[in-house]
Amino acid sequence: MNHNPDKSSSFKSRDHDHKNSVPRAESLKSSKEKDPAAADKNETNEQGGEAKEAEIKYTLEKAWEDIQHFLSGEEGLEIPDIIDKYLDLVEHKVSRLEVPEKSKGCPVPDPEDDGWFHKVVEQMSKLHRHVSTVFKSDSSRGPLINRIGRIHQRVMSYLEDEFRVLLEESRTVEAAADQSLDAGQDQAKEEPNFPGYSKQVLATLNKISKLMISGGYEFECYEVYMVTRRNTIEETLNKLGFEKISLDDIQRMQWEAMEREIPPWVRAFKECANIYFSAEHKLAQTIFSDNPSVAKSLFANLIRVLFLQLLNFAEAIALSKRSTEKLFKFLDIYETLQDHSSAIDSLFPEECAKELKAELTATRSKIGETAICIFCDLENSIKSDTGRTPVPGGAVHPLTRYTMNYLKYACDEYKDTLEQVFKEHSTSKPRDYQGNSQSNNDENQSPFSRHLIKIMDLLDSILEAKSKLYKDVALSNIFMMNNGRYILQKIKGSPEIHQAMGDDRYKKRSYELRNYHQSYKRETWMKLLDCLNMEGLNVNGKVVKPALKERFKSFNAMFEEIHRTQSSWVVSDKQMQSELRVSIAGVIIPAYRSFLGRFSGYLTPGRQTEKYIKFQPEDIEAYIEGLFDGSTSSMPRRKT
Repeated sequence: MNHNPDKSSSFKSRDHDHKNSVPRAESLKSSKEKDPAAADKNETNEQGGEAKEAEIKYTLEKAWEDIQHFLSGEEGLEIPDIIDKYLDLVEHKVSRLEVPEKSKGCPVPDPEDDGWFHKVVEQMSKLHRHVSTVFKSDSSRGPLINRIGRIHQRVMSYLEDEFRVLLEESRTVEAAADQSLDAGQDQAKEEPNFPGYSKQVLATLNKISKLMISGGYEFECYEVYMVTRRNTIEETLNKLGFEKISLDDIQRMQWEAMEREIPPWVRAFKECANIYFSAEHKLAQTIFSDNPSVAKSLFANLIRVLFLQLLNFAEAIALSKRSTEKLFKFLDIYETLQDHSSAIDSLFPEECAKELKAELTATRSKIGETAICIFCDLENSIKSDTGRTPVPGGAVHPLTRYTMNYLKYACDEYKDTLEQVFKEHSTSKPRDYQGNSQSNNDENQSPFSRHLIKIMDLLDSILEAKSKLYKDVALSNIFMMNNGRYILQKIKGSPEIHQAMGDDRYKKRSYELRNYHQSYKRETWMKLLDCLNMEGLNVNGKVVKPALKERFKSFNAMFEEIHRTQSSWVVSDKQMQSELRVSIAGVIIPAYRSFLGRFSGYLTPGRQTEKYIKFQPEDIEAYIEGLFDGSTSSMPRRKT
């Protein structure tokens, strides 16, 4: 900016003197008490000073009236002597102003001064413009033209400072608002007052902008506005927790640190779209009301930088290393960009809106494509679980818990977003993982639903392979029952997953679970029932005691082994655990009671009975109730 070097000189203003002195009435009273004569003299001097001010004010007005005749061409091309007198008066008056320290006030004359400073600025602009044009080639007028130029530059410098300080006043308003908040209160509740200017300040800013533009200082005016408002907005965003971070810094961040930056970014973007952008648009229109095109341009240039800064953060996140735990933060960013894109169309000029909309769409696409890649990486996580150690007791595999909890949270919280992401940004056709049997159904499903089913089918195949790690086929079935039940419960607890799968697949899974149940009973309890088979016990109408004793011994040994082994097995779902126990008891106890009732009398009471009949039906029932608790338990005492 072309400012007068004398601008930094210190001048005392009336307001400045007044603020740093004892109030006038108290000062006079104190002086009179100490020295009545001196006090009267001081009072006379002050009254004389006030009279001098009135004389300057009157003379300035009268001098300007005479100059206006010259400007209108009524007095020809001769420069009247009154101009020098007028310039003397202006310099005297302006010398009473002091450039304020930043944010501690502004060189605005008291309202009682009838806005003399702004009047002088307007007059000097007219005078400077006139003489610079009319006497452009008259070298003899050079000294006067230069003097007018210096004074004009000086008042414009003060006006620029006034403009800057008034614009910075919003910081004071916001700071005061922040101090009134309770410690735990959300700052956003105060932000609708943004940018926080009073009507009087807005009117003054509007007037100053007109004076600076008409005075040829439009560049300085625009620059002060842009710099001040940009700083104010950045400070406001900092209060929301969002700070400008370079792409390189984001790339170097660990995910934990990066993750902490995303919620403040989401909040800042929402606040900008819902509050700050429209407030800045209105502010520019108010301050530059006589220049709508200027208001649009300043607003667009100011917000464009901020908007791109916000988008750069999202793009940097999209470029970070992918991992499944990042999906939900990516979807938060995607939703934010999607839900608040309409703010661009309603506020920005057409060309600028077109550019920013394209930038936002490109950023949203990058986030969406990365989100799909992350979701698809869940397949890789499942496939990479190649551990050869079976889960103790046939319990639910950690992979099942992780995958189903991941899918449930994704569907419960982000299903609509994921549906949109896969629909808009998926570039490859989903493969029919299950084969042709359900290809017709797949055609009617969304891309996301097809991929969700693919992941669950992949999980099934991995679990099937892991079930083969168990040497005991019965335990393998328990493992598949536990995992199948866990998956069904998660589907049942998530209407979104259930809807994506469809009833047919849900019923199919329930059917498979029943098959594992039946297979388990065949492998364990049907073999035990073979010990109670009456075939070969009766020959020629007589019970063969050695064969009977062997049957009881076999039953006792097998049942003890089942109890010892399967007490350590796990069925974590209480309902399924109860169903299993009831099912087993329903098969074994009636058969054992019938066998015992029919053949126990063929054993000699006493020692033989105790040796071969170790369990009563009630004992068997108690043993069955102790199964699947995941801990080895001793046999309860036999009832007699």
